[in-house]
Amino acid sequence: QVQLVESGGGLVQPGGSLRLSCAASGFTFSTYAMSWYRQAPGKEREFVARITNGGSITEYAASVKGRFTISRDNAKNTVYLQMNSLKPDDTAVYYCNVIRAGMNHWGKGTLVTVSS
Repeated sequence: QVQLVESGGGLVQPGGSLRLSCAASGFTFSTYAMSWYRQAPGKEREFVARITNGGSITEYAASVKGRFTISRDNAKNTVYLQMNSLKPDDTAVYYCNVIRAGMNHWGKGTLVTVSS
């Protein structure tokens, strides 16, 4: 079965950086696009970034473009989200996502808190 396990969240000051990781298993990782989403308190889950299966094409939400970078290591079945110049508005639970056989699969998420 598909398993996605996020890690790397924590408390960081405004302007700081964090790198999130998502370890995937239960499917052929290198053949699927992967995405990151986030959900802030009291808000709906929103798209953050996506990367194609080979890693050559990425796309970002306007709110994070130029600050966040998505990447993947297909040898390690892991997708990353490098987050720089963090703002308080980036505070959220960050989720890894894959769409497989028409179904959305999610990890349990990792909490990122940006605060001084």
